[in-house]
Amino acid sequence: MKYTVQRGTKDILPNEIGVWQIIEKTCRKLFELYNYKEIRTPIFEATELFFRSIGSTTDIVSKEMYTFPDRKGRSLTLRPEETAPVVRASIQNNLLSKNNTTKLYYLGPMFRYERPQAGRQRQFHQAGIEVFGSDDPLVDVEVILLAEQIGNRLGLSDLGIDINSVGDKQCRPEYIKSLKDYFKDKIKEMCGECGKRFEFNPLRILDCKEPNCQKYIEKAPASSQTLCLDCKIHFEKVIEGLKASGIKYKINNRLVRGLDYYTRTTFEVISKQLGAQNAVCGGGRYDTLVEELGGGPIPAMGFAIGLERIVEIVKSQTLPAGRQVPMTKSQQGIKLYIVTLGEEAQKIGFDLLTKARKAGISSDMDYLGKGLSAQLKAADRQKAKYSLIIGEEEIKKNKYILRDMKSASQTEVSPDEVIQTFQK
Repeated sequence: MKYTVQRGTKDILPNEIGVWQIIEKTCRKLFELYNYKEIRTPIFEATELFFRSIGSTTDIVSKEMYTFPDRKGRSLTLRPEETAPVVRASIQNNLLSKNNTTKLYYLGPMFRYERPQAGRQRQFHQAGIEVFGSDDPLVDVEVILLAEQIGNRLGLSDLGIDINSVGDKQCRPEYIKSLKDYFKDKIKEMCGECGKRFEFNPLRILDCKEPNCQKYIEKAPASSQTLCLDCKIHFEKVIEGLKASGIKYKINNRLVRGLDYYTRTTFEVISKQLGAQNAVCGGGRYDTLVEELGGGPIPAMGFAIGLERIVEIVKSQTLPAGRQVPMTKSQQGIKLYIVTLGEEAQKIGFDLLTKARKAGISSDMDYLGKGLSAQLKAADRQKAKYSLIIGEEEIKKNKYILRDMKSASQTEVSPDEVIQTFQK
């Protein structure tokens, strides 16, 4: 039987891993520049955690989660997003306080049963941040600024920022009422999913991408029309901060995101290169989630970046003249490839290989007993800068041949000089 990768998952092969590593390295560097600390949580959690946080009527919970019982019948779920697990871990390990700001970041795989398409898989990867402890609008600005800076650092072009405020528990009920009043005589003309959403969670109607539904959604009431005074002031200060920071944005009155825990600010970073599913980063404020999951009344803000979508853009875009995605060390090749001819030479070569690696010299050798020409070809495939040739004659003379693989020039070195030559 021939086994193949499962639908909605993907093998990330050595020839493209460099792009992933550059993106991950850029995220880590900027997260730490902004004083975020890394956290890693388990890949699966209690199912109830996501019901409580994301919302039982969202598409993620109702259609897309990978949920299974363990051997004792407890319901577990592969994490479909990382905010709820980070909140759970922060509460459980006493990382949060009303008197301090806690900044955390993560990178890792998430799982949702979706229709696979470019940049969207059932196992997908996210990099994200969560900041706890402050409801200051400048925190919102910092988070959006960081998201934009990652895109800029990766050389992404044509990115835009959509932003909105969905209000809070004081004013959102009024917005939901206005949506129900608006859609009540239109819902029969809309898709079946919107019909269900109308009954259980009218906000989710705004997530629908069906063209027929969109013509009604475009004319739906804006959330800004029902904001309470506190939410309105908060949003105005966020906008002021974005302007002061030179961040270009567009207010999207129907941006609510697909998770129920959002309050006040929501935003997305949009790419024109991705078609309908065009958000490469999304996030917002969730001031009540910590308390709802058993912690104190601690406000919070965060975002998540879809790494597959960033990879698609980086791989497809034309970079400015003279600029290219940097290669990783493994893509650049190794410094030394040891070529051995005969059993005794192989033992000597392996000993030198061990010493070279201990000295920090990237190196490899042949283990297949190939001839000289084949081993030199192998050194070329490994992009080795130098090869060290050890045969019977070289052992007798106690001088090995060091070959520059680019110029093909050769010099003789003694066994004691090999490591010293590379260290110099």
